[in-house]
Amino acid sequence: METEGARTDRLGLLLSQFDQAREMAQVRLTGLGDEEYLWEPVAGCWSVRRRGEATTPRAYGPGEWVLDKGAPDIPANEYAEVVRQAAGGMAVSRIADDWSVSVERVEQILAHTGAPEPDETPVTTIAWRLGHLHSCLAGQWEWTFGERREEPKLLVDFTPSAGLALQRFWELVDRWRRSVADLTDEQLDTVGLSQYPYGSDPDDPFISVLAGANLEFIHHMAEIAVLRDLHRARFAGPG
Repeated sequence: METEGARTDRLGLLLSQFDQAREMAQVRLTGLGDEEYLWEPVAGCWSVRRRGEATTPRAYGPGEWVLDKGAPDIPANEYAEVVRQAAGGMAVSRIADDWSVSVERVEQILAHTGAPEPDETPVTTIAWRLGHLHSCLAGQWEWTFGERREEPKLLVDFTPSAGLALQRFWELVDRWRRSVADLTDEQLDTVGLSQYPYGSDPDDPFISVLAGANLEFIHHMAEIAVLRDLHRARFAGPG
């Protein structure tokens, strides 16, 4: 269904949202250099680091450079998902395996009442945010449209070069966009069309996965834009 050239169907709306966000993000990332890309605004940042120099226990990547990643836990904004899993009949031990945490941690969350305390999350560099987004999108493409064989954490060769990182990232974004645009309504409603193993993709209709991917893209690009603003304000000369 189209109105004056604008698509108003479900896929059309999500594609339009993605396209607008991509256009704004590409403008905001113009001129990104290596120093700004790796800038750590506070102590203890997560970033892209040489293998062996990572500051976190589960840093990952297939090459010389890896992406910081901390110890496994269930963030406060996912407590409701854990409750949903348990209510759906999933055993506590399986939930623990799903989130890579202990059974005791799952039981603690299921026993929690009231609003959860906000998570203490690390400040991350532009390199980390872009690398994280790239890694997630690469994994979702592989496990939706690809052969579903590659380990998602090994799909992206992280780099300290802003230019190379952006080149690789936009290539992936365009591949994702082309693949999504060819989906049928039946595929959008298919539960488990994406088998991406990190998250709830296998249990969700793909229309929900797609909306979540848009949200992930938008919110990380907004964070990157703020970091660029802060960097400019701190280091730009007068006038």
